[in-house]
Amino acid sequence: MIVNRKELNFWERLYLSALVNGFKVTLRHFFRKKVTMQYPEEKWVVPAGYRGAPYLVKNQEGRTKCVSCQLCEFVCPPKAIRITPPGPAGSPEAGYVEKAPKEFEIDMLRCIFCGYCQEVCPEEAIFLMNDYSLVSTTRQEMIYNLEKLLALGGVHQDSIRKWEHAAKEAAAQGV
Repeated sequence: MIVNRKELNFWERLYLSALVNGFKVTLRHFFRKKVTMQYPEEKWVVPAGYRGAPYLVKNQEGRTKCVSCQLCEFVCPPKAIRITPPGPAGSPEAGYVEKAPKEFEIDMLRCIFCGYCQEVCPEEAIFLMNDYSLVSTTRQEMIYNLEKLLALGGVHQDSIRKWEHAAKEAAAQGV
């Protein structure tokens, strides 16, 4: 099949109208307000409800709030969380915490920042950061272990201090 095309006249063959239209678009964008963010100097304002990377918190006494229930590990869609509960001997905090995790790792390369881990945590031990810049030079640095997750979280001030009540009860019973 042969397509018959209209013959271009002299002005159309010079493509001056196309160049002029291109310059008009360029000039129109040149004088508009700039929307480019100069990233390291300017940062994006994180909106309320933003779901960032998860981290762990400690209670007021400096103990980890995580009790190795493994609900966050089970609910995680990409299986980015891995928890190793302590052995049968328990932990140094056995009098106050049911079972503190022996190992707790989150692979930030697999994490999809869904927030399910925060929602399912019965102890309110895991929260989501408001930071959106997770960077590293190796894949291994993006696997956050228990110490790194606790360092990101710090101490969480609770209005309910159940471990303090448990310690008082244990002291009263002479344990």
